[in-house]
Amino acid sequence: MSREYILVINPGSTSTKVGMFKGNENVIQKNLTHSSQELEKYEKLCDQYELRKNIILDWMKEEGYSTSQLIAVVGRGGLLRPMPGGTYKVTDKMIEDLRVGIQGEHASNLGGIIAKAIADMENIESYIVDPVAVDEFEDIARISGIPQITRRSLGHALNIKAVGRRVASSLGYKFEDINMIVAHLGGGISVAPVRKGKNIDYNNANEMGPFSPERSGGLPVGDLAKMCFSGKYTFNEIKSKLRGKGGLVAYLGTNDAREVMKLIENGDQRAKLVFDAMGYQIAKEIGSMATVLNGDVKAIVITGGLAYSKYLTDYITDMVSFIAPVVVEPGEDELKALNEGALRVVNKEEVAKIYEQEVNC
Repeated sequence: MSREYILVINPGSTSTKVGMFKGNENVIQKNLTHSSQELEKYEKLCDQYELRKNIILDWMKEEGYSTSQLIAVVGRGGLLRPMPGGTYKVTDKMIEDLRVGIQGEHASNLGGIIAKAIADMENIESYIVDPVAVDEFEDIARISGIPQITRRSLGHALNIKAVGRRVASSLGYKFEDINMIVAHLGGGISVAPVRKGKNIDYNNANEMGPFSPERSGGLPVGDLAKMCFSGKYTFNEIKSKLRGKGGLVAYLGTNDAREVMKLIENGDQRAKLVFDAMGYQIAKEIGSMATVLNGDVKAIVITGGLAYSKYLTDYITDMVSFIAPVVVEPGEDELKALNEGALRVVNKEEVAKIYEQEVNC
């Protein structure tokens, strides 16, 4: 059998998305679900890798594929040390940091571990691409206003860079030659000023910027401090208000924009006000990021699941199109983005980075 496929692995909390790619073609993909009974026996998340690896291998066999047909394996990057964007070889040091959860435990930490385990069976390369830990901030962007708190670079780097590359190419430019603002609109919202291919600033989608379907975004800090010390809420209750039960969920009881649109279409003025407010805050964040690029913006890109809402994207476009042309690229195809990153290395368009050489270990 000839080697012609790239296996792509994207672990989630209760499932693992997998795909077999031949060049840019997604030949087959599957969402492999894992029952709570299967997963609860593992004390640490990283201990699940053997189970998930074997389920992937079984799926490949059932679909008629062999590891001997693979030219590479690529997994979702996890919460590693702060690092520049790009495609990285999975190394032993990276595996060590993924296992201990150097910036926290997350299902995406399993991506590199599983990718290397399968690739090592065939003595081929394994990669990760643009993990959440991508940090290309300029030092000025790290200053918060309180010395004990540093602004951190945590955002939807994989989709932002993948969609940025595609839009730049469609406009006739190289991603590394132009500036753009990319707004990823999903369960969390990341708005990034991208200067010549680098995400030089972000709002941390868990803590800052616009509110989203289930996150509070930036809040008036004085009132938040009063809530924290009111004695009415535990630490975990406050955390859930910030992430999980904030945003649209807090106001309207749903994180589904389609349900909100039904309310609006039925004349619910409160739902319209809240949904408009989310668009307003997103547009305001885009405007602030335009200043980071000194107004030199070739395009504004709106992507992510919420970008399927024409109502929302039209609202944002009306507010920001004076800055630059707006391009709407709805959805978030993480498998495609991971494959594209690996392909750039396989096709020698890009040299894979080495984790130990790029981070402070």
